[in-house]
Amino acid sequence: MNNIVIGQYVPRDSWLHRLDPRYKLLALVFMLASLFVIPIRTEWPYLVTLGSLTLINLLLIATSKVPIMKVISGFRPVMFLLTFTFIIQIFYYQVGPNAKLVVPEIPLHFTWASLGAMILILAFYLLTKKYIKFKFIYFLIMVFGLFAVQHYMPESWGLIANYKAELYDEALIRSGFLVLRILNVIILTSLLTLTTMTTDLNYGIESLLKPLKLIRFPVDTLAMMLSLTLRYIPTLLEETNKIMKAQASRGVDFKEGKLKDKIMQMVSLLVPVFIISFKRAEDLSNAMEARGYVIGAKRTKIDEYKTKTPDIISLIVTSLILVLIIVGRIIL
Repeated sequence: MNNIVIGQYVPRDSWLHRLDPRYKLLALVFMLASLFVIPIRTEWPYLVTLGSLTLINLLLIATSKVPIMKVISGFRPVMFLLTFTFIIQIFYYQVGPNAKLVVPEIPLHFTWASLGAMILILAFYLLTKKYIKFKFIYFLIMVFGLFAVQHYMPESWGLIANYKAELYDEALIRSGFLVLRILNVIILTSLLTLTTMTTDLNYGIESLLKPLKLIRFPVDTLAMMLSLTLRYIPTLLEETNKIMKAQASRGVDFKEGKLKDKIMQMVSLLVPVFIISFKRAEDLSNAMEARGYVIGAKRTKIDEYKTKTPDIISLIVTSLILVLIIVGRIIL
């Protein structure tokens, strides 16, 4: 849970921290749109475009003065999902006629013997993973072992089906393209919350949604709800970690045990978390009322944001990137 970076603000003195939240949100929208406008193709112009955006995002991390490990830690919760997606894309993508084999065809035999061996490998993995420090690498070794037993075990040992594993360059590039796009999205969204306080985000969202007030949409309330949600994500995660450590000191193991035991352990974790969240919400509402907050009432702001040159430059650069990618896609 410590790997979730959403809502965690890292105070630094960088140009990215000093950007106006309104322009920062618009720039984020333009950059995300640029990532998704690029089609998943294997032609070099599209690969160069995605690679250039990745370099820009890495440059943003370097100039934001946010520790790079803080940003990378946001990848960990989705690494298993990304690995699974990568493997599925490699083996099940229908390649074109010009695709070339990167690795020769590997014959695989799904037999009763290999099925039993795979069950033993999975059981061994589940029993031993808690003792392994680098669990992700251990998971990759386990996946390799599942394919290895199907390749090396003779097909005469209770054959069920034969199939081949083929690795084409086109499937490999497209799978890497998809994973790199997702990683870029995580980098951009993480940088937004790591370099922007929740109060600034509230102001930025409220300013950008201000036209909706013409149709009597409660923009102020929505912006406040979003900012409070982001603000209390790390707080609730911290409280959850404290509860888990307290219960672990009493002998509760959330990773091991039967299904029934895990359900009871989760209930014992969720009940105090819900109680704490309600208590926090009550304390927050009392504090807001004591400071004179009224839903829908006009409020003044401590900081008045003024548009500066870096704000304009960031907006122009990100919008130009989006326009160039759209024009390039139309031409190509």
